[in-house]
Amino acid sequence: MSLDREHLEYPQRTYGMDHQRYDWSMLSDRKPVVWPDGHKLALWINVSLQHFPLNQRGIPFPPPGGMTMPYPDLRHFTLRDYGNRVGIYRVLDALTSRGMQASFAVNGQLAQRTPELLRTVAEAGEIIAHGWNMDSPHYGGMDKEEERQLIAQTLGSLREASGQAVTGWLSPGRNESENTPELLAECGVAYLCDWVNDDLPYPFATDAGPLTALPLTTEIEDRFVLQNNLHSEDSWVEQVCDACDLLHEEASREGGRLLSLSLHPWLVGQPHRIGKLETILDHLQSKDGVWSATPGDIVACWQAQQDTK
Repeated sequence: MSLDREHLEYPQRTYGMDHQRYDWSMLSDRKPVVWPDGHKLALWINVSLQHFPLNQRGIPFPPPGGMTMPYPDLRHFTLRDYGNRVGIYRVLDALTSRGMQASFAVNGQLAQRTPELLRTVAEAGEIIAHGWNMDSPHYGGMDKEEERQLIAQTLGSLREASGQAVTGWLSPGRNESENTPELLAECGVAYLCDWVNDDLPYPFATDAGPLTALPLTTEIEDRFVLQNNLHSEDSWVEQVCDACDLLHEEASREGGRLLSLSLHPWLVGQPHRIGKLETILDHLQSKDGVWSATPGDIVACWQAQQDTK
């Protein structure tokens, strides 16, 4: 007996994607993007500064990269804390010595716990909100008012401590609820970095106003390659450089591309890894036509071209 036809009917089914968050399109069909001064490739380096609570609740799921042993899991807690105490300064040295731009995705609670660290990175680049802490995820079915308060608390902490407008958002673990985009737009967020399905920014619709989706890829992220995939540091270097070379070549033929690189100081700020990051940065800097920029500048440049016919 065959299924009734109503089982095959879905009112939200549309061309490309079954939602209204953005218009589905092929990258090759879009208007070519031109970066400032004729640069081919926009380079966005994001450094995540995270607080993993020692008394992790794991509600409704444990945070990616969080505690894995029974309380108190000091081995993993202190390793994560190493990035905020030691590793970040090696990463900053590697970036500033090369004159490269970066953003810093910071947990709101970390800004309260280490205000001097927040001031240091605010002077070095653009601050992105990274949720309250890594054990405070946004998830499907989350109480809407609870989430609204969590977002407001996070943005308030970071805006006050940094003196910046803080209009970018990266959710802990890149997790969202069904309400997250609307709540972000309500609070003055202009771009979000959770959706990783493109090589360029794209318009993102919410009932509270438009956002821009700025993809921060996971595929060449240090934690994804080194900790999740268990690849070697040399393999990570090769993967990032290969991504740079391919996107650079595509941009030469089809218009500007975006290369985003996500870093975690508790990983790449280690003495045995910082040299690998420096090798990557040197390769990126050696390519002709690479624009090292903050996410806010990338979004503004892209947005200006979308508003013109």
